[in-house]
This record gives sequence, C-alpha cells and structure tokens, in this order.
Amino acid sequence: MNSHWVEIDLAALRHNCRVLRRRLAPGARMLAVVKSDAYGHGMLAAARTLQGEGVTAFGVAEVHEGVLLRQAGIKGDIVVFLGADQDSLPEVTRHGLQPVVFDRRQVAAISRLACQTGIRIGVHLKVDTGMGRLGILPAEVAGFVAFLLDQEGVYLAGVMSHFPMADTADSGPSQEQNRLFAEVLKRAGRAGESGMAAHIANSAALLRYPDVHWDLVRPGIALYGCAAGNDAWAGGDGLKPVMSFKSRIIQVKEVPAGTGVSYGHTFVTSRPGRLAVLPLGYNDGFLRVLSNRAEVLVRGRRAPQRGRICMNVTMIEVTDIPGVVAGDEVVLLGAQQGERISAEEVAGWMGTINYEVLCLFGNSNPRVYVAEEEEPK
Repeated sequence: MNSHWVEIDLAALRHNCRVLRRRLAPGARMLAVVKSDAYGHGMLAAARTLQGEGVTAFGVAEVHEGVLLRQAGIKGDIVVFLGADQDSLPEVTRHGLQPVVFDRRQVAAISRLACQTGIRIGVHLKVDTGMGRLGILPAEVAGFVAFLLDQEGVYLAGVMSHFPMADTADSGPSQEQNRLFAEVLKRAGRAGESGMAAHIANSAALLRYPDVHWDLVRPGIALYGCAAGNDAWAGGDGLKPVMSFKSRIIQVKEVPAGTGVSYGHTFVTSRPGRLAVLPLGYNDGFLRVLSNRAEVLVRGRRAPQRGRICMNVTMIEVTDIPGVVAGDEVVLLGAQQGERISAEEVAGWMGTINYEVLCLFGNSNPRVYVAEEEEPK
C-alpha cells in the first residue's frame, strides 16, 4: 500500500451520472467531460464507467486524449475541445474523433485530409457568445458555416458555446446568452443540418436551467460530485464526491511547550502536546500555501496542520485526539466516521476553486479505484 493515495469511488460516479441524467430535458443527451484525466479521477476508468451507464459522447481537451479513449475501447462521439493541428489530424481520421473548429484554415486542412482518406470528418463549430475565450463571434457564423459546408469531406456535427456565469446567483446573463445562442443556431442553418447537435450547457446550467439543454449537455465537475464555482447545489441534488485523498501517519511524538515546527518555525506549540508526521507534501499536491491553514481527519476528528508543509512531509497536531498511533489513516479530502472535508473547503484554504484541487490531488498521487455493489438503475 502506498503511503498516500487518492481513492476514486466509481459507484459514486455511476450514481452521479444517474442523478444528472434524470435532470436532462427531454431529447437531450449527455456529453461527459473527461478531459485532463477526468479532472484527476482517471480518464480511462471514468469513461469506461460512464460508458457502462449508457453515455455515448465524451469531451476531451486534446487529440491524444481522444486517441487513448479509442485505444481503451470507448465508443460513440469524442469531441476534442481544443481542435486539432496539422500534425494531429491523421489521428482524428484514424480514430474517428470530432475536433472543434474556430478557424477557416483548420476546416480547409481537415477537408484536404478527408479527401485524401475518403473519410468524412464531423466537426463542432465553437462560437463565443459571451465567454470571451475560444471561438468565432456570432456575426461570423453565417459566413463560416457557408464556407464549411462548401468543403468536401467535412460536415457540421455540432455548434457549441459556453457559459461563463451559469454558477452565479443572477440568471440574467446566462438567459441572455442562451437567447444569443439561439440566434447563432438560426444563422448556422440549424433546420437544414440533419443530426447537428447544439450544446452550451455546463454542469451548473444543466442543473439550474433546463431550457438551455438543447441537444447535448456537458457535465464535468458535477459528474465528480462537486459544486460548480459559486453554486452550492451539489449536496442538495444528491451528488456524491468521487475523490478522497488519504495517507497514514508515520510517526507520533510528544513535544513540550515552545517547540518550533518545520522550516522557519511558523508555528510554535503553546502547550505540551503530540505531533504526527504524514509522508506527503507539496510534491504530492498538498501545497505549501495550506501551511497552518488546513485540517485533516484522524479517527473521525479534525486535526490542524502545523508548521510549513515540506516537499514530502507534513505535520499535524493530534493533542486533542486520544489514541492516535503510527499507521492510523488520515483523510485530507473526503469523509471519515461521519466527518467530511470537501474539495470546496480545501479550495477555500488554498484560495482557489475545487476544480484545481481535484486536478492537483488526482494527478499528483497514485489512484486506487473502489466500486461498491451497484445500485439499481
């Protein structure tokens, strides 16, 4: 057993998929976002689990992720959000991927390859309706679509956009953006494109605004049981956190009052007590910024982190928790004996968001997958 690990609960992932599917508007399908190694949960395990739940569309950031999914036996549509450059286009055709497009040169290059291989390639047009990030502007849509449809071997599999404010209390900006997206779809000639999928809804929009679900919804953070940004709906909607981060104590020692702890002695004990040492640090994603801020769970109780977090070592105080010994399990993220430390709480200590916490912990540590007995569908 590793001295520290992230535990991925695939039963919770299945549960969340079912919860979210029940929230879909009639006719809408789920495009599960598994980019960035499924937010640290492990892309292949997550995609296999979701495919087992009947999910038929997946979203990745880059072509190599889509290739890995195909090599792992994942079927259905795989949409590549960052598109494909000239070097990766052969992989797009070889593995039946659907790149996002936002530049006419991309489309022309895809068309040339399609003609060479005799394979039609579906693309998704990214339109910037308010995110201020990737995509063409709404005024460019009609001309871009006309150009795209004139390119041999390329077809419009989807038109997409993204909400920047669906997780905020004010629904006005998102509703206005959705109205603009509806105009975009008219300019794209939606009625004349059989099978073209419209999609704009992320996790927060999926749960809050059923009128914006269109043909596909793209849940990411919600699949993994966490709230999107400032939204606080996750627990109320019955979603279950999928990731835990755990370790084991390697030493417990009695120290007198006045003991300085770790580099710089940023914490000095004010009374006699007990310190426990954990074999992990900022190399493992438990960042130095958490020093003297974080708490962990030991024997179902909260223990404060003490002193500066080191590269491979972290200290906690267990003075007020009876019976703690070396070998005891410690939870840095997740639940223990009815107490829980959430990704949102850790993010607050770090001054960031839960997405970053999941990616950081999940991609910095060995993963252990657990799957309890399946619940009825």
